[in-house]
Amino acid sequence: MNDSSLFRIVGAGRRPLEERPILPKWRRVLRVMPLASVVVLAFIVIGCLMAPVIANHNPWDFYLQNLNQPPNGEFYFGTDSLGRDIFSIIWYGGRLSLTIGLLAAAISSVIGMIYGCLSGTAPEWIDQILMRWAELLCSIPALLLQLLFLACVGEPGVISLSMVIGFTTWMNMARIVRSEVRQIRESDYVLESKMMGGGFFHVLWYHLLPNFISPILFMIVSSVGTAMTTEATLSFLGIGLPTEEISLGTMLSFSTRALLTNSWWVIIIPGLFLVITLVCITHIGHHLRREINRGCSNL
Repeated sequence: MNDSSLFRIVGAGRRPLEERPILPKWRRVLRVMPLASVVVLAFIVIGCLMAPVIANHNPWDFYLQNLNQPPNGEFYFGTDSLGRDIFSIIWYGGRLSLTIGLLAAAISSVIGMIYGCLSGTAPEWIDQILMRWAELLCSIPALLLQLLFLACVGEPGVISLSMVIGFTTWMNMARIVRSEVRQIRESDYVLESKMMGGGFFHVLWYHLLPNFISPILFMIVSSVGTAMTTEATLSFLGIGLPTEEISLGTMLSFSTRALLTNSWWVIIIPGLFLVITLVCITHIGHHLRREINRGCSNL
């Protein structure tokens, strides 16, 4: 006798398992990630990684006989006021901007997760002190904090600028991690791990992190775009990377000079490259959040 005949599925809108449509594998993959954003972002990342192969000119050379040249057959995206090839600079600059975005996002995520776990597992009075400090830092504009750190650093490089951005953007993630940890800190497996001698980082890695990584995954992805925007803003203001470093931000720092010479390609093309990259990253982050919320609502 078939065991399934002993049970009958009840409830509004419920159908037997054999009548439920099974999505093909390719449709399930499309549901997980937004295909268009993934393809475009993968193309940009691969292009930046293969910059030495794609670039048709040396991005550090100054072609003084071709200053402010519009896009043409030799210089696909034109040249800037220093005679540099914009097409070659974009791929090298995009690689540097992506590197800063990934490093800053990693630093911000690590600090936010550790701080949030410390606050979430600490006694009430310590938790209040830690959260008030995080809220105090959140009330200060991030740009002011970055200016303060950059003034102490001096002339920033890739690592130092990534650290400055990461050290000033971890607060929101810490608050979310703290709220997630407070919901699971009294779980049996967490208490048993502590009773068996598990240290803070052991409990964090094996018990807390697997439970809150999904809710903050979209924040980790979105923080890459936020860090790239911050780097471009700081470099545009002249307080980020030095002009000899090639990044999307330093390219946009020549925009005022380009406006005076009516060289629209110096602003439009690097700006579009940066905007498209940020839109793809943001779209993937929001899609992850929708899928996570949908999965939680189906539990």
